[in-house]
Amino acid sequence: MRGKKIAVVMGGASSEREVSIATGNEAARALTSLGYDVQTLDYDAAFIDAIRSIAPDAVFNALHGPGGEDGQIQAILDFLNIPYTGSGVEASALALDKHLTKKLFAAEGFPTVAWDVFDLSGGTLPLLPGTLGLPLVVKPRNEGSAAGVTIVQTHEEWTQTMIDVSKTHSEILAEEYIPGREFTVGILGEEVLPVIEILPNLDGFYSYAAKYEPGGSTHVIPAEIDEDLTARLQMLALSAHRLLGLRDYSRTDFIVSAEGRPHLLEVNTLPGLTPTSCLPDACRFIGISFEALVDRLIGYALERTDLRAVS
Repeated sequence: MRGKKIAVVMGGASSEREVSIATGNEAARALTSLGYDVQTLDYDAAFIDAIRSIAPDAVFNALHGPGGEDGQIQAILDFLNIPYTGSGVEASALALDKHLTKKLFAAEGFPTVAWDVFDLSGGTLPLLPGTLGLPLVVKPRNEGSAAGVTIVQTHEEWTQTMIDVSKTHSEILAEEYIPGREFTVGILGEEVLPVIEILPNLDGFYSYAAKYEPGGSTHVIPAEIDEDLTARLQMLALSAHRLLGLRDYSRTDFIVSAEGRPHLLEVNTLPGLTPTSCLPDACRFIGISFEALVDRLIGYALERTDLRAVS
């Protein structure tokens, strides 16, 4: 498949633009070193004309957040009959909506934290939910990379957080705060990757800064936990991946309480591929280099090209 023309799409207008560019540049570098004919482009108003002009054999989707993970670019590429890395339209739209995914997880009996959702578009700030006590984790309903996540400790902080968040988002989730250890589990194809424990060095939790700033967090691979908890986390990650209808790759985040009970937080359909990202670290641990990881991901998309040609 070497020599195939690959368009790496990155950037976009979401709050995760800079992370997307970092992922895209790493993917483009790896694809070029592997012998693919690589072109990069931004996801902006000129995207459709640009992608038609390039006419790639496949797109490496390096976008993050709304526009890139919510089914939008997936629908455009499906319409243009261009295969791409990552999950399809419906699965992407579902997985980025934290409220709907949590409802689905709860209905299927997956362990998740208690939550409530709030509409901020009406101009009236919501009161602290009576069903949830402080502290709370507040996050946008449709964002990734821990963008906009805040831990609220007091009533005053709740009010200020609602004022701040309402300037940029129309809906938020408030989740029960569970103190504990943070873990993440990647899926590549149908292969479950090693469990990683994340030790944040900034902000006291796996925040945006802890994810992407050099030294922001330490990844312990494999996580120093017993076999039963390891198997439980890996089973939940694979089950969530399949339940949401995801493909190619994903990464599921967990918090494990002091009592050892895992809580599924959310699923990322386009995990970051930056120098500080977890999924490449997990792959390297089992002998899959970054180049091999990127090659496998674009290979999945190119295989779908062959399937379309046959059908």
